[in-house]
Amino acid sequence: MTDVAMSQGEEVPKKGKKGVVLGVFGAVILGGAAFFVTYTGIFPSAGDDSKVAEDSHGAPVEETEEKAASGVTFVALDPLVISLGSFASSQYLHFRAYLEVPAASAEEVEHLRPRILDVLNTYLRAISESELENPASMNRLRAQMLRRVQVVVGEENIRDLLITEFVLN
Repeated sequence: MTDVAMSQGEEVPKKGKKGVVLGVFGAVILGGAAFFVTYTGIFPSAGDDSKVAEDSHGAPVEETEEKAASGVTFVALDPLVISLGSFASSQYLHFRAYLEVPAASAEEVEHLRPRILDVLNTYLRAISESELENPASMNRLRAQMLRRVQVVVGEENIRDLLITEFVLN
């Protein structure tokens, strides 16, 4: 404003940051609420057509409608609990995974499940604790486990290894 306006006693309107702060605060609150709702699955998605069936051993075998059309089945592996030794900072590794297999190979993979669990158990016991704790090594560990399972079952019978639980405690 000019000196003339100031001399007449008019107050200069202050541009407060109150609106900006409230806008940022509101965005953070709404973003957190959206994350919470999405993460917890309070509102199930409309496209959730998954079916859970049991194989001959009673373990769940998940198959979605669209995957069934493409010929893919998920075979659940039994959870593994691996002791890490007395000198380790964590005592146990809890591991759970699914195998993505062609639908035609699901029966053969289920039949060889004890051998698959043995291979994974042996491999995970041989890994050092520092490597298990390093988040950057997860992709390498996953690739190594997938390769070992493919050697046991056959490369054409396993498409992928999906790790659903990998907890050190």
